[in-house]
Amino acid sequence: MDRREFLRLTGLGMGTLVVPVLGRPVPLSGATTPIPTADHKALAAVALDAARSRGASYADVRIGRYLNQFVVTREDKVESLTNTESYGAGVRVIADGTWGFAATNQVTKDGVAAAATRAVAIAKANARLQREPVVLAPVAGAGETSWRTPIEKNAFAVPIGEKVDLLLAVNAAALGAGAKFVSSSLFLVNEQKYFASTDGSWIDQDIHRIWPTFTVTVVDKATGKFQTRNAMSAPLGMGWEYMTPKAGERFVGPGGTIGYRYAYDMVEDAALAARQTREKLTAKSVEPGKYTVVLEPNHLGLTIHESVGHALELDRVLGYEANFAGTSFATLDKWRSKSFRYGSPLVHFVADRTQPHSLSRIAYDDDGVGTKSWDLVRDGILVDYQTIRDQAHVLGKTASDGCCYADSWGSVQFQRMPNVSLQPGKRELLPEQMIADVEKGIYIAGRGSYSIDQQRYNFQFGGQVFYEIKGGKVVGMLRDVAYQANTVEFWGSCSAICDQRDYRLFGSFFDGKGEPSQASAVSHGSATTRFDGINVINTERRL
Repeated sequence: MDRREFLRLTGLGMGTLVVPVLGRPVPLSGATTPIPTADHKALAAVALDAARSRGASYADVRIGRYLNQFVVTREDKVESLTNTESYGAGVRVIADGTWGFAATNQVTKDGVAAAATRAVAIAKANARLQREPVVLAPVAGAGETSWRTPIEKNAFAVPIGEKVDLLLAVNAAALGAGAKFVSSSLFLVNEQKYFASTDGSWIDQDIHRIWPTFTVTVVDKATGKFQTRNAMSAPLGMGWEYMTPKAGERFVGPGGTIGYRYAYDMVEDAALAARQTREKLTAKSVEPGKYTVVLEPNHLGLTIHESVGHALELDRVLGYEANFAGTSFATLDKWRSKSFRYGSPLVHFVADRTQPHSLSRIAYDDDGVGTKSWDLVRDGILVDYQTIRDQAHVLGKTASDGCCYADSWGSVQFQRMPNVSLQPGKRELLPEQMIADVEKGIYIAGRGSYSIDQQRYNFQFGGQVFYEIKGGKVVGMLRDVAYQANTVEFWGSCSAICDQRDYRLFGSFFDGKGEPSQASAVSHGSATTRFDGINVINTERRL
């Protein structure tokens, strides 16, 4: 399956979200059995020895096996069943103060030694053009260790028939509730990654992710007009247990919207999606103006991703990276001032690669650095960025934040976004209580179309469903809604955040960055949040 076909089937052409290069199709049988750690250690030792013997002052090797499964259906038919596997090794070195990288799919002693030799040769050639040597933050070698995503049931081991039956039941529920068209999909990822370095790390990790999603379309036969709604799911770092609804993981919000935490009822959501999409056909078109907007977590996660997550990537701040998401308005002078107000005093953003069930959760990054959590914005003030080992010295840090990642063995690792989440409010507050204080507002659920400038500053966001709030009550559905703001005024207008009971994760498998492009998976958590005085526009197309 190439990228164009994948986008056609899944409708994921979403701005900075990109699809990774897929490996060769493979039969599923036996594919999820990890390769013995001892085999990888022996190969990694050969690569490190070869790099050092040719003059490398530092070297690391990543041996990766990447498994993907895509199950795609439409109405009562299966459109695609695809399993892919990619296996190889990448060797990265520093020689003469300069990075060099080479990769191979010949995962043998001769193959990895040859890759290490090429990497050193590349580094020495590049050194003639480099002005300053690479400076690495120190890291203690991890020794021999391993980590696995905590899962209850490996989704790859679930029979294809069971997955197909689920998706067809999802489609039937949507069609039975009035949908004209419906497509549904399951995407599964398993990264089996072995990292070794001359710092003394020998790290084996087994990472699992799952994403169920769908799109429902309802058509008005009389006018030919149509409306759509996508799934309210979030991809998570979980196994098949995510697809087994559990008590206490379901939230019913304004207008009957349903949110989910760490378990997802896909059939229930599809039926609701069809009903809500039918309602959208006859909903009132929004009147442009200033509103209080109340944003639920599945929606707000995308706004966090674009206006905070990308804006605080240090390589964008420094101007070293601009692909897909541009650079950043949050320049070093703002951080150095120790007083730059990113948002209201309620706003507290934490970067975290240890968060349970999140997509970028691992124990060690692709620099071999142990992961952690840290503040980016505290009490509304910008306090930090996201760094890797060769960036930390720019901020005067003595340690990396553990944000290094490569999306395959054949890609060189570089700085990628960790989970960036808005912390829940400290006082007890649920969405219905928050709405009770709103005189004129709009409740928005689900992520929709969006646009943001190349400095991560001026933006516009839509959603999936919209409900009008008058006098503290939800009075009916709206359509054609989008809001506009700049990052600072938007987060500065944050006036209330619900507490931990309402906290949920949004996520994406396909956050794009780099040239050649790479995709990473990342989550963003929040509780329902209120913003005052936001400019809302009408997006209806009038011919």
